[in-house]
Order: sequence, then C-alpha cells, then structure tokens
Amino acid sequence: MDKQQCCVLIPSLEPDEKLPAYVKELTEAGFGLVLVIDDGSSAGYQHFFDEIASWEGCRVLHHEVNRGKGAALKTGYRYVLEETSLQGVITADSDGQHTVPDTLRIADLITQGEKNLLLGSRDFSLKSKQVPPKSRFGNRCTSCIFALFYGRWLPDTQTGLRGLSRAFLPEQLDIGGDRFEYEMNQLIYCAVHKEKMTVVPIETVYHNENQGTHFHPIRDSWRIYKLILGNFFRFMGASLLCTLLDLLLFTLFGIWPLPQLVGAETTWVIFGASLMAVTVLATWIARIFSATLNYFLNRSLVFQIKDSKGSGLRYLLVAILIMLLSSGLVSGIASLFRLSSQSFVNTLIKMVVDTILYFINYRIQKSWVFKK
Repeated sequence: MDKQQCCVLIPSLEPDEKLPAYVKELTEAGFGLVLVIDDGSSAGYQHFFDEIASWEGCRVLHHEVNRGKGAALKTGYRYVLEETSLQGVITADSDGQHTVPDTLRIADLITQGEKNLLLGSRDFSLKSKQVPPKSRFGNRCTSCIFALFYGRWLPDTQTGLRGLSRAFLPEQLDIGGDRFEYEMNQLIYCAVHKEKMTVVPIETVYHNENQGTHFHPIRDSWRIYKLILGNFFRFMGASLLCTLLDLLLFTLFGIWPLPQLVGAETTWVIFGASLMAVTVLATWIARIFSATLNYFLNRSLVFQIKDSKGSGLRYLLVAILIMLLSSGLVSGIASLFRLSSQSFVNTLIKMVVDTILYFINYRIQKSWVFKK
C-alpha cells in the first residue's frame, strides 16, 4: 500500500526524546499521517507532544488520565475511521524500538480491504545479542504457550509494530482489554476467528535493556497469561469437578445399592465374581454421570457455545479415542522397552502420556467438538 494512505499510530506515556526523533523521521518518509496518543502523561512531558503537534502531517490526541495502551490504540483506530479516509494503520511504540525502514516495510505489505494482521517480528534467538535475557525468556514462553493453546506459532507475540487495513479496524474496536493485554487479545481474536496473521522480520532494537518500558512484569504479565490460559483453567476446573463426582458416585454405588442388586454370596468364588461385577457397574455408572456433566460444563461454561448440534456425538468419539490412545500408547511403550506389567515405570509412562493427551483433548474439543 502507498505510504501516503497509511497512518502511523503511536500510543505514548511520558516519552523521552526518542519519540519526536522517530516521528520526525516518519514525516520525512512521507506517511499520510502520524497520530500520537498522549495516554495521560504528566505536565513535564507535554513539551514533547506540543512539538509534535506543530509539525505538518502530525496529530496529537490526549487522554486526561492514563487509560492504558489498548485504550490508546482504540482511540487512534476510531479517529482514523471517523476523521480520515486513510486505508491502512501501522501501530508502533514510542520508545525507539522500531525503525522507519521497518515501518515502511509493513506499509508496503498492507493490502486494501484485506483482513490481515501484519506482525513485525524481532529476533529472539540466542544469536541475537541485543535482547535482554528476561525479554528473550518471557517472549519464548509466551510464544510456546500461545502455540500450544491456539495452534499458531508467532515468534514475537509482544511486538508493538503491527499493520492492518481500514477494513479490519471496526473489529479491533470490539476486542476487549484497555492495557497491555489488548495486544494479546488481538492475537487470540485472529487465531480463534481464523484471520490471517503474517510475520514480518524486523530489526531487533533494545535501549538500556528495555528499562524505559511501562510494562509491569508482574501485573501486566498476569493480565496477558490470564487471557491465554483462562479458558484452559476453566477446562481444568470442569475436569477436576467431574473427577470428584466420578469418585463420589463410584464410592456410593459400590456401597449401595449395587451390592444388593448383584447379590453377593458368602462363598469366596461367588463373592469375588459379585465384587467384580459391583466394581465394573459402579465404574461405568459413575463415568456416565461424570462424563455427561463434563460435556455440559465444557459446552456452556468453558467453550461457551450456543449452537451445539452434533457436539455430543463428537465429544463421545473424542472420549473413546483418547481412552484407546492412552491404553495403546502405554502398552506399546511398555512392550517396546520390555517392561513388566507390574513395573512402577508403567505408572510414570501413563502419567506422561495422559498429560500429553489431556492437552491434545483440550485442543480437539476447542477446535472441533465445540467449534464456534
């Protein structure tokens, strides 16, 4: 897209001299508009915004109080939609981490009318010496967790350099989150709705090990991970509740009334057979009740779908598949290494296999069983 049809949107809170320097370069590069959002900066920083507002091709909007990066981005999106006819928006940070050549590269890749989120991706590999260790570790963890739960590998989930067309802006206004978690919500929205996301390699720039960032490592990390893992925690909670119900019903049915229905005898042989029948019946009845509850909890509370046509049958098929995979993989691995059925290692193998299958089960239920 022609850079003159693009707005560079920069949310900023109490910036330093790197902000006007970056904005000056952007105006000289010929962008249609540089829009800076002052997100409640104190009086001592207003001279930076006043200087930028005096330049041709620049506009500064002010929040009276700090509302967060997500709120600032939405203010900018709304301004572009309501006050301009520009066809593309590039979001950038105000701390000097983004270069003008990279910003121009993002502009070139924006296609008018296309719903595609362009993500400027920094190099977090070990060969990149500029990245502070805590930033590399945090970003890699987030990328791995995002890929695990949403099926998309994004090498830089925390990038602020993003590009999108005007056609994609209305949906961005409906995405939740007013602070740093908004950008993660944006990625989740695109992943869930199967919207296109394109990774664009950019230069990796960090100043003073990123000490100027307003990102709070505990508070804002909690907001971000709560978004990524919140649904999975509900899935785990539903599983735990149904497991407790399964154990409770198994115990109750094992005591009453199944022993009376089966008719335990006094002889050891018949008593043993009766006891086995009680155990099998109690197991199946308890599992039927707990699995039914789990299905309804997952449908209504975890994945929250209204149209559930066919989801019951899909849930049953997945449950059978997971059970067969668990028994098949555990026995297969034990046979491969010639382990005794009495071996404690079998229990460890089953724990590992079932843990992996639990995550797979979550992904299948999310993307197929309870597909929105």
